[in-house]
Amino acid sequence: MKHTSPAPNEGAALLSEVEGVLQGHRDGHGFLIPDVGTQDIYLPQQEMHAVMHGDRLRVRVARYDKRGRPEGRVLEILDRKKKPIIGRLLLESGIWLVAPEDKRMGQDILIPKNGTANARAGQVVAVELIEPPSLYAQPVGRVVEVLGEIDDPGMEIEIAVRKYEVPHRFSAETLSQAAKLPEKLRALDLKGRIDLRDVPLVTIDGEDARDFDDAVFCEPHKHGRGKTAFVGWRLLVAIADVSHYVKPGDPLDEDAYERATSVYFPRRVIPMLPEKLSNGLCSLNPNEDRLSMVCDMLVDDSGEVQAYQFYPAVICSHARFTYNEVAAILANTHGPEAAKRRDLVPHLLHLHEVFRALLAERSRRGAIDFDTTETQIVCDDNGRIERIIPRTRNDAHKLIEEAMLAANVCAADFIAENKQASLFRVHEGPTPEKRVALQAYLRALGLGLSVSDQPTPKEIAAIAAATKDRVDAAQIHAMLLRSMQQAVYTSANAGHFGLSYEAYTHFTSPIRRYPDLLVHRVIKAILQGKRYHLDAGKMDVPMATKRPGRAQPIDPAKANTEMERWEVVGAHCSANERRADEASRDVEAWLKCRYMREHLGEEFAGTVSAVTSFGLFVQLDALYVEGLIHITELGGEYFKFDELRQELRGERTGLRYATGTRVQVQVSRVDLDARKIDFRLVRDSDEAKLVARAQRDKAGLPPSARGGVKSSGAISGAVQAAGQSPLDALEEVRRMDREVKSSGKRSAKGGRKAKPAAAPAVAAAHPVKAARQAARKGRTQPAAGAGEARARKRR
Repeated sequence: MKHTSPAPNEGAALLSEVEGVLQGHRDGHGFLIPDVGTQDIYLPQQEMHAVMHGDRLRVRVARYDKRGRPEGRVLEILDRKKKPIIGRLLLESGIWLVAPEDKRMGQDILIPKNGTANARAGQVVAVELIEPPSLYAQPVGRVVEVLGEIDDPGMEIEIAVRKYEVPHRFSAETLSQAAKLPEKLRALDLKGRIDLRDVPLVTIDGEDARDFDDAVFCEPHKHGRGKTAFVGWRLLVAIADVSHYVKPGDPLDEDAYERATSVYFPRRVIPMLPEKLSNGLCSLNPNEDRLSMVCDMLVDDSGEVQAYQFYPAVICSHARFTYNEVAAILANTHGPEAAKRRDLVPHLLHLHEVFRALLAERSRRGAIDFDTTETQIVCDDNGRIERIIPRTRNDAHKLIEEAMLAANVCAADFIAENKQASLFRVHEGPTPEKRVALQAYLRALGLGLSVSDQPTPKEIAAIAAATKDRVDAAQIHAMLLRSMQQAVYTSANAGHFGLSYEAYTHFTSPIRRYPDLLVHRVIKAILQGKRYHLDAGKMDVPMATKRPGRAQPIDPAKANTEMERWEVVGAHCSANERRADEASRDVEAWLKCRYMREHLGEEFAGTVSAVTSFGLFVQLDALYVEGLIHITELGGEYFKFDELRQELRGERTGLRYATGTRVQVQVSRVDLDARKIDFRLVRDSDEAKLVARAQRDKAGLPPSARGGVKSSGAISGAVQAAGQSPLDALEEVRRMDREVKSSGKRSAKGGRKAKPAAAPAVAAAHPVKAARQAARKGRTQPAAGAGEARARKRR
């Protein structure tokens, strides 16, 4: 009877066959992301010759390594990735080829002379494969689009939207439907809506915002008497009513669902909806009548929402505020900013009052809040980075955030109370594995703080608050964040761990997020006494990729129940959200690399932002750019990675590098293609002395012997004559010591005793060792410092 060994971890059994999507790696190997199962299957480089990143494969699990990771062999290529590949056209030795921008592709693509589409060498092009790769031949393709020169303004965005397959062109049907929409509201549009045009709602957004999803208003509110009296505020959150214009199954809806989200780049946005809607009819522009869905809330003085209602309305924004403008008014109600908006200042003050109440309630329920520094890239007219500045969150940012959170919670509660199927925004706490790792990390730090076996948001928040003033606060907060799972859209309400909500959804941004548009449709159906059903077109999407720690995704073709169909939609929106984030990060990384090429060789002060087994990531103080100091650049000793403490420790010196360590670095290399910036550690004289002293202390040498190591005999003279730093001198001593040892070994192999001439060098480099050797040989004069060392030992 034939047996197949079970997998050491959750995954496929040995010799079993697995189907999935190939994820290539820039180093030449790859991983199969299985359709079923949680463990990725490693494919060595020799298995990658006939396949490319994105292909669907069937592989056989051939073996498991010592750590229980499966390794596979390719059996069959089920489907080739058909999207065009972006890269640079090169001419090498008379042969045209394209080097893919996505290094995970692993192979250059040969281009016939008649397939270049008149593109010039060095230009960025899109290539369609004519012949796929084989075991003995490279892939062959033809140019289908010429994007332009690599240095053209905005080229990095053109590359990113194609590299990550972000839809960036609306269909002709969508543009035609958008063009037919009215320029202004009609009387028919106002039917069944509450008229709030006299209410002084305002928008508060960033200086560069172009689409305005939300408007807010607040006033004090009292009703009742005695113990039942209510004292608090009436808070209105009006959200653009996109669902009035974008109907299920329409071309506008199909394109919006395909995108699922707007994608934000420096100086450019790829919108989910055509500009006529996103910046026009649906945008709550000042002094223009707009349709909206309103969440009308009563918030008591403790910050709890006591009552709410949803209704469609027509509003007119009375002003367009910026965050900085509102912050200035709140800081000084008699300043120039307040003077310009005198009529609206009282309403802003009421908003600030309800914000403080909501913030206090947030703290009581134990919501997690990490203080992180966000940055803003300021570009010049050519789209290149001019400077990178920190984006500080003021009370105006937090005010809007709390108002939006309150409306989102009301929307989730309204849907749950009416038992309607919809999408919830779910954020789960630590998995058992991550919880154990976090507990071990906190124990290793010796903080006296930990989390229980069933962690709560309050526990995480307490640790974050208790450590916020520590030097290593960034490292601790990063570990807390890493212990939690990524937020997703799903039909099953499991609450929001980070915000400490039992139910949470997205209602406030339907212009740029498709899940919010669906939530609006569900709420409208409830208000009309109906039930919203997803249309069949929502299932025409690829099956979502299995995510670690998540349940197996549902095949859209097999989604039969209503909840399963909502789950498919949630997985599609979550995947496109991640795709948008990856594309944005890729563009920012490219711009930062381009920016840092102008600073090659320059030195900067920075802080270690992350520690890995291969080196340190450092963020520069002045430029807010992150780069890597590879472990080989840390000095001439072996550094061991302590995973529990998240630090690198030198074996000889005991020198430690952890998150928060201050360092001086030099920009040594910038790889634009790989989006990588490399730094070299720069040591000043004081630091070098500390390193040398740490080395001597590690060796346990006495003061006189330490002096001998520091400047003894011919070695010291040679070092000082060469003008070397103390660290270089220490390395020179080690080198000469190795030479002495190797010469001794060679003499021993030849049957001869070591020459006496080598003894002075040994004595100079290792005084204690020399003293012990002399004592064993019966010499009366010990080496310098040895007597003192023995006396210290006796004491």
